[in-house]
Amino acid sequence: MASSASSPVIGLTSYLEPAKFGVWETDAVLLHRFYVDCVVAAGGIPVLLPPVSDAYDRLVSTVDGLVLTGGADVEPARYGAEPHPATYTRPERDAFEFGLFEAARRRGKPVLGVCRGLQVMSVALGGTLVQHLPESVSSTEHQPAPATFGRGTVTLAEGSRAAAILGPETKTLCYHHQAIDRLGAGLEPVGWAADGTVEAAEIPGEFTLGVQWHPEQDTDDVRLFQALVEASKEK
Repeated sequence: MASSASSPVIGLTSYLEPAKFGVWETDAVLLHRFYVDCVVAAGGIPVLLPPVSDAYDRLVSTVDGLVLTGGADVEPARYGAEPHPATYTRPERDAFEFGLFEAARRRGKPVLGVCRGLQVMSVALGGTLVQHLPESVSSTEHQPAPATFGRGTVTLAEGSRAAAILGPETKTLCYHHQAIDRLGAGLEPVGWAADGTVEAAEIPGEFTLGVQWHPEQDTDDVRLFQALVEASKEK
């Protein structure tokens, strides 16, 4: 691991949710610990970014790279759709992450999107989403049951940044009931599940990479986080 003096600071978007811990039951800013463990293992310094500010440029200026983490569905109104009964949203988090993403790209900061993060990136660039994937692929393999990750293999496009990091295919742990429909402007599909679902997309020429699965769940394989940390050292 790099020394702390040379380690880039990686901002991680976080949840604002009701939580219970110790004697307290209150709204809390939180994030699955796997994310921060992966950033540390990759040689970065993790910092949580709570969805309570609109000082997007100032926040982005304090970090060297950004992870848009998993979570609730993107508000369908953002891509001109009515909500599906299975859709659940956190509008304040949408506003925060759309603002951060725009600021990060404006400043040339590397961005890794995880699950919801890929969807945020795509919708922010004008894309649309499939709101309930089981209705499209007639399968629940992408989200088998509550708190149960689906296992699969993603094929990655030759010559893509994702393939350079992970090889021609990678085993995945996924948990999503929504998926990419039309990708946002500039994003190219570079990874697909066996059923054709887009599982990775990126913008050529910059470190703007989103994956639909949850790489943080495998703390023995932090290659995506290492790639982000390495790219962040250059900023």
